[in-house]
Amino acid sequence: MAGQKVGIVIHEGVQALDVAGPVDVFAEANGYVAGDAQYETVLIAADRKPVRASNGMQMMADLSFEEAAGGFDMLFVAGGPALPDADPDPRFTEWLREAPWRASIYGSICTGAFALGHAGLLDDKRATTHWQNAARLAARFPKARVEPDLIYVRDGRLVTSAGVTAGIDLALALVGERHGPAVAVAVAKRLVVVAQRQGGQSQFSPYLTAPADPASPIARIQDHVMAHIGSRHTLQSLAETVGMSTRNLARHFVRETGITPHEFVERARVDAARMRLESSDMPLKAVAYDCGFGTTDRMRIVFSERLGVTPAQYRASFRRTEVQAAGS
Repeated sequence: MAGQKVGIVIHEGVQALDVAGPVDVFAEANGYVAGDAQYETVLIAADRKPVRASNGMQMMADLSFEEAAGGFDMLFVAGGPALPDADPDPRFTEWLREAPWRASIYGSICTGAFALGHAGLLDDKRATTHWQNAARLAARFPKARVEPDLIYVRDGRLVTSAGVTAGIDLALALVGERHGPAVAVAVAKRLVVVAQRQGGQSQFSPYLTAPADPASPIARIQDHVMAHIGSRHTLQSLAETVGMSTRNLARHFVRETGITPHEFVERARVDAARMRLESSDMPLKAVAYDCGFGTTDRMRIVFSERLGVTPAQYRASFRRTEVQAAGS
């Protein structure tokens, strides 16, 4: 197997973690794979002038667009906070249109999907982006089939990831495809990240929908639910917790968080169960009871509906055998 060349396209205002996350995954993978299968990652930009990331740090491209003609195993556009609203850069768009001919696999990290859209590469394709920008992506590129709640999406040779750290998930998945899940898990452990998140990006923490005011009644309800995750929560009991009527609570909760109280409670239970499955050997029955599902059957149904995997499958992805670093 020949060495694998990975290109990541950077630009002014790029999200630094969109670049560093995947780069570190491929670099760490080199410690577990043979020399002729190792990854070489290069940064690509319109020219070799420094670009400043959204966090203020500077990056320097290894190759200009003119120099990066092709021959990549993988080619990704990194995202940036300004991309969803920015006008397309004609030079960038023109170069990117050739991505399917420049690389075996091509795609984006986070809001890099907007650059792909301007280049026409999302037409009639499934794709994802940061959950906060998914609706905007779908509206701006109506021919794309946007999946707003997936960590990453693969449609043939096109791969796209969700927000920021999901680029790490995408890179881990690609490493796992090529070298097996044990290598992907070993790399994840080296980076101290989850081996491979399953399912929806917006379900992993209910605090993604937290209200702006942490002292508000809605925030107090959220804190109460998380502190008593194993208890039974009804609209009536939650309303009594903050001295509101059920009608007012339901209205205010949806207005501040975008979801119903019932939806929040179920997301919170999934999040709590996920953490226990990742970090302990608790029996599934105990996890289900502690997290308020009541029974393992109910927990399995909710996990399958929300994450696309059963609790047992979710746990199995974090309990694979470690592998030794190459040469150790």
